Amino acid sequence: MELLVVGVLGLLGIAAATAIGPRVGVSAPLLLVIVGILVSFLPFVPDIEIDPEWIIAGVLPPLLYSASVSMPSMEFRREFGAISGLSIALVVVSSAALGLLFTWLVPGISLAAGIALGAIVSPTDAVATSIVKRVGVTPRVVTVLEGESLLNDATALVLLRSAIAATAATVTFWEVLGDFVFAVAVAVVIGYLVGKGNLWVRSRVTDATVNTVISFAVPFVAAVPSEALGASGLVAAVVAGLVTGRGAIRSLSPQHRTSDVQNWRTIELILEGAVFLVMGLEMSALLGDLTNETRGIELGARVAAVTLLAVLVVRALFVFPMLRLQRRISLRGASIKPQLTAYQERLDRAGSGEAVAPERRGGPRKGKPGRALSPESRQRFEARIRRKVADIDYFMAKPLGWREGTVIVWAGMRGAVTLAAAQTLPQDTPDRSLVIFIAFLVAAGSLIIQGGTLPWIVRLAKPAGVDHEAAKAERTELLEMLRGVADDVVREHREARAGEDAQHGDRDPAGDRELYRALRLDIIEAQREALLAARDDGTFSGSVLTGALETLDADQISMELRGEHRDEA
Repeated sequence: MELLVVGVLGLLGIAAATAIGPRVGVSAPLLLVIVGILVSFLPFVPDIEIDPEWIIAGVLPPLLYSASVSMPSMEFRREFGAISGLSIALVVVSSAALGLLFTWLVPGISLAAGIALGAIVSPTDAVATSIVKRVGVTPRVVTVLEGESLLNDATALVLLRSAIAATAATVTFWEVLGDFVFAVAVAVVIGYLVGKGNLWVRSRVTDATVNTVISFAVPFVAAVPSEALGASGLVAAVVAGLVTGRGAIRSLSPQHRTSDVQNWRTIELILEGAVFLVMGLEMSALLGDLTNETRGIELGARVAAVTLLAVLVVRALFVFPMLRLQRRISLRGASIKPQLTAYQERLDRAGSGEAVAPERRGGPRKGKPGRALSPESRQRFEARIRRKVADIDYFMAKPLGWREGTVIVWAGMRGAVTLAAAQTLPQDTPDRSLVIFIAFLVAAGSLIIQGGTLPWIVRLAKPAGVDHEAAKAERTELLEMLRGVADDVVREHREARAGEDAQHGDRDPAGDRELYRALRLDIIEAQREALLAARDDGTFSGSVLTGALETLDADQISMELRGEHRDEA
């Protein structure tokens, strides 16, 4: 009964924080952490300790899966260079640098133990990035931060596992590298297969309730076998989510997709809130463990403060050069855009039998023509050029400068993953309670200090925000494209109906209503295919495409429901 009461109070607290937080100017995650810390010191509240496996294996897979399903695949592909740099290279650099720092700050700690602690505090938290979405920065910054938080947990946990092994035996760099490659490669394969299998099974299930139950099981179906094979269950869940999110539009019905969105939003709200609330509630138990150690709270607080400053410095030293490199690559792409555009125009004018030179590095090859391309190869080649031109336009229209870099640095908050990873340390680890306490202070301090001051940092740095005029113009262009698709479908229907009327005469009103319904559904399907083709080409932004697709889904659901009601009548 006590557990039930605690659960109910927790749900009500999460709902209250979500509703009250925006009104008082404090994001719900920060409010929950602070409330949890205060509640943990009340004399009648028992110490709360959560098995870290519940976080790593029970909470993170569905949260990461949900975030990856909703992430636009086009933006993820475009930002993969920055995402991979932040989620792999930065974690490795941070772990090594912080490991050296800890061996200097904490007397008696080994380098392997220092790197283990560095790996614990290096990854940013996927849940913490929910704070970033509310400050009005450009969607490109949000995509980079979300993508980083989806993948960096795997790097950190592999490094942590190798560092723990190094405390008992010698581990070489190549063994660590091989462990990481294996963990990621196997997870990618399993996640891809689970994502494809998920789409195949759910496309054949008509009951919406059963479909929802299957979707809840998918992240665990991907994560559990990956962990059993020594791979990263979190990466597997992310890959399964990316595959599902990209293929759901063609494989799942609008009713199932709409149901998924609503159900997963509820799951996210509960799990995210529970993670932050539990983080705060564990504070009292952590202090109780630490007071029994030879090292005191003062040392832990001092090391945590230096650690928090160090992770920000290391992150800044990595992010700003990375953005400069990205900028140079974008400018190099812009320099070849005229050649690509000219080549694209040449392909548009060319007939299927014209010889076309294949693309070479640095732009299309000039001069001597190559062999003639088949119609299929020509279409694929044209799609590649359109996608390349669209990518260049995307990077040049939304560059990431030092202002956006400042936000990326400051928004790299630590969270529940840091605390859960620290608690996975073996019980015989030297200074285990101190390490967990430091990890908690870094995570909580990061959320409270960085999360609480992020809106102020955004106002100070003045990064590019959402361009509402450009978004409006983009929506107008998209609507014009959809109207053109609708006109084509209507014209085809008129031609087909004219032939049928000539043979069978006039139709009755019921037949006209059925024809209109069929016409409307055909228009919706054609418009959806046009939007998916635009997504593949990168013609429109992910947010505009998502909004248009959701509108089509709502229209189709409405049409099908009206048809069902007429059939019942």
